[in-house]
Amino acid sequence: MKHLKQYIAAAAVAASTLMGVAQEANRSGYFLEGYNFRHNINPALAPERNYISFPALGNLGIGLNSNMGVSTFLYKLPGTDQLTTFMSPTVDANTFLGKLQNNNKIIADINLTLLSVGFRGAGGYNTIGISARTEAGVNVPKDLLRFMKLGQTGPETTYSFSDLRMKARAFGEIALGHQRQITKELSAGMKVKFLVGIANADATIRQMDVTLGNKVWNVKAQGEMNIAAGDGLRVPTNLESGKDLDKPEQYDQIDYDGIDYDHFGIGGYGLAFDLGATYDMSRFVDGLTLSAALTDLGFIHWKNNVRALTPDTQWTFEGFQDIAFNSNQDDYDNTKLGEQFDSMFDDLEDCANFRRVSDGGSNSTPLAATLTIGAEYKMPFYKRLTGGFLFTQRFSGPFSWTEGRFSANVKPVNWFDLSVNYAASTFGSSFGWMINFHPKGVTLFVGSDHTFFKVTPQFVPVNNANAQVNFGLSITFGKRKV
Repeated sequence: MKHLKQYIAAAAVAASTLMGVAQEANRSGYFLEGYNFRHNINPALAPERNYISFPALGNLGIGLNSNMGVSTFLYKLPGTDQLTTFMSPTVDANTFLGKLQNNNKIIADINLTLLSVGFRGAGGYNTIGISARTEAGVNVPKDLLRFMKLGQTGPETTYSFSDLRMKARAFGEIALGHQRQITKELSAGMKVKFLVGIANADATIRQMDVTLGNKVWNVKAQGEMNIAAGDGLRVPTNLESGKDLDKPEQYDQIDYDGIDYDHFGIGGYGLAFDLGATYDMSRFVDGLTLSAALTDLGFIHWKNNVRALTPDTQWTFEGFQDIAFNSNQDDYDNTKLGEQFDSMFDDLEDCANFRRVSDGGSNSTPLAATLTIGAEYKMPFYKRLTGGFLFTQRFSGPFSWTEGRFSANVKPVNWFDLSVNYAASTFGSSFGWMINFHPKGVTLFVGSDHTFFKVTPQFVPVNNANAQVNFGLSITFGKRKV
């Protein structure tokens, strides 16, 4: 965990260069009966056969969601092919600020299925899953980026912003699920999830006021940072790291370069639940089925937690002064793109001014819960073709998001089905699809909730960094559900 600021910088500014491995279940497959992993979205949706996934290959993919992209932060210097950041004076402020939302976020919720098993028994359908999960994100308010870009615009300039946040946590999950038919029309499902915390880092600036004057820049903020992991975690202050600083008030600030995690250990434990139901509405509207689920209702209780706060008093800030963004500056050749980002985040660390107040305590954090509501209608002219609408709402503070997805789903033969769909969400619009082969003995699927069309030479999405591809392979056995 050394050089924490480099990780934050990469996530917060070079958004679309981050790709998470093995995303959660593909929402494009929600209405496909042959898709084994839709019970991860709604535990009332049982697979059509018993199955066992290939270890680590049952539900594998890459993905990321953001309302930012490479083109938001990187620009070509005039007359060259060399890239510079949005901070360069060659980049028009209105052009840059016009690309921003009020809250600019990057989210990578990752669920790597190590092993998943599903089988009929006990009057219903049962699932057992072992997963490695992360929930990560960065939220940057527009006014912070406005402050970084414009700086002082008069004798005295004031900026005020809130909800600057970075979070990242990793944990293991053992999930036990059961689905059963309650009546002919109603089915219900539930999962119990036992969680093992690995590491957690969460830094929040709830409110920050910056006043820029000719003589001094004053900052006042309300913020909190919590970092937790096993017994090998070390979060020193500048004084403990032996840094030679000019200002005594910097001694008890967190030394980000000194953060270390020298051996693996369990950081905490937790518990969560998934609840779901489906209802066949054919007695009212022939061919209509409704469904709903609420997943990840739970928390992790962390031990060995380090807590840091911003001070109650104002402090001075002298950031964004010595970064060479202009090719005419003497030290520009020695200030590569990575060093520019690094210098910016050195200054942001000073601006945030987190000071350690406790070490070895405890802290509880909720999971990011998700509400899903679905409606599927069988076409009267061809029962193997359905139209679907899926509403998804993630509850996670500034990392919350909303999505509505319309889909057309077809199952021309019993062993093959596919979906094409279009979504509008907090992250913009996207095209999704899934192809699913499920003959007797095996299932194989490939799909994407966010298909990207314009990429850099490094195959990174240029505009909003929404990209996702899923692949999975499982062995099936038993009779197919009719």
